Amino acid sequence: MAELFDTDKFEIQRIEKLEKIKNLSIDPYGGRFDNIETAASVRARFDEQKQAQVARCAGRVVLFRDIGKLIFITLRDSSGTIQLGLSRKLLEAQWDLIKLFDLGDIIGAEGQLGLTKTGELTIWVEKVTMLSKCILQPPEKFHGLADIELRYRQRYIDLWANPEVMERFKKRIAIISSIRGFLQSRDFFEVETPMMQAIAGGAAAKPFITHHNALDIDLYLRIAPELFLKRLLVGGMEKVFEINRNFRNEGLSPRHNPEFTMMEIYQAYADYNVMMDLTEEMICLLVENHCEGLKLQYGAEQIDYSRPWKRASYSDLLKEYAGCDIGDITSIRKKAKSLGIEEAKLDDDIVINDVFEETVEKNLVNPTFVIDYPARLCPLTKRSKTNPEYAERFELYIGKMEIANAYTELNDPQVQYNNFISQIKGANEDENTFRNLDEDFINALKYGMPPAGGLGVGIDRLVMLLTGVTSIRDVILFPLLRPEAPRQPSKEAEK
Repeated sequence: MAELFDTDKFEIQRIEKLEKIKNLSIDPYGGRFDNIETAASVRARFDEQKQAQVARCAGRVVLFRDIGKLIFITLRDSSGTIQLGLSRKLLEAQWDLIKLFDLGDIIGAEGQLGLTKTGELTIWVEKVTMLSKCILQPPEKFHGLADIELRYRQRYIDLWANPEVMERFKKRIAIISSIRGFLQSRDFFEVETPMMQAIAGGAAAKPFITHHNALDIDLYLRIAPELFLKRLLVGGMEKVFEINRNFRNEGLSPRHNPEFTMMEIYQAYADYNVMMDLTEEMICLLVENHCEGLKLQYGAEQIDYSRPWKRASYSDLLKEYAGCDIGDITSIRKKAKSLGIEEAKLDDDIVINDVFEETVEKNLVNPTFVIDYPARLCPLTKRSKTNPEYAERFELYIGKMEIANAYTELNDPQVQYNNFISQIKGANEDENTFRNLDEDFINALKYGMPPAGGLGVGIDRLVMLLTGVTSIRDVILFPLLRPEAPRQPSKEAEK
């Protein structure tokens, strides 16, 4: 059996124990184990005044203290830990098995509940069950796995070696559940739209390309679900949302993963002001329900989520932090050069936005709605009726990063067609292979799409804020990583 593994001496020792368990006519990988209770549930219901309380738990061995005829085991499940007390006197028939247990093994146990002399709640085990043998030695710092790279690559270790990681991902699940409940209580329908699309659309980003063999066509992993969700507005679904994956063939950073979770919302007969109110109400509700107080620490900053949130125009913020008037492109290009931006070959609006990102974003710590963007940056957005140079768009910044993006949606098919054409002509040459006109979407608009507000929220970044971690990898169970260098055979394996 050992030859199946790239083994070291510790693994070989564990494999030998596994064989001994088999020789006891016990399956080292167990089977169905019913009627178990979580450690947290046992702790919550225990009453010192009651007699004959029993418990039946299952989990992983994370601490093993052998003091001769008595062994104490700390068992961890998804809810927390509980202590097991194993006495040779009570478990003589199973003692040979128990002595073969290792850190990391998964076992089941049942017995009477009681307190030790130090007041520790303990299951005094009357029967133990082997459920899965761990044949790899747990990390040396088992109770605080610190190797960041190892944690991301082997999340299956990270989750049980670091209880706070388990709690963070449980919190993420609860946050998303609360978002769903919030929207469903307001009569939004949750829908699913295609992940593979014939045309890469809905946002300006480089897609991943794949090939469908049966149809012999290239397809694109979706950049955004926007154009499909708007088709549903045309079809009469007046309030829709989707929480699902988007894929963008771009770089890795503490704030970017090529595969990420996005929520998009569309509401007929609304505009970006309605989306602003909805966003503020929703995130404040999440903070109240899942965090302690309205002031949360994020990195070196403390963020105050108290309402109302600041709303400021794009042009005013550019003036405040870059010292440039949005209409003075000469001064903006001069500022861009001073920031190291190679602006000479870029369109004016791109230069303006690059300067904005370099000078303004780093100052937006508390929740801030940046409203009324230059219209040319927003091909899917309605222009302001009072000043068509600006679009009815906002981006929400919290903790110096963009969290949400929203529009008053464009529903004029001719204007949308013209914007698509301009976008395609403005694309880089290597992007023209995938930037094609979505004629079916234009056709849908010709049937009439109601005026609407649309919103996109980056779920991963939102969870980062609400859990206080500054790397997106810490809120994605399996983030994309560079390939690991090939492992060299161990000296023990070579022997």
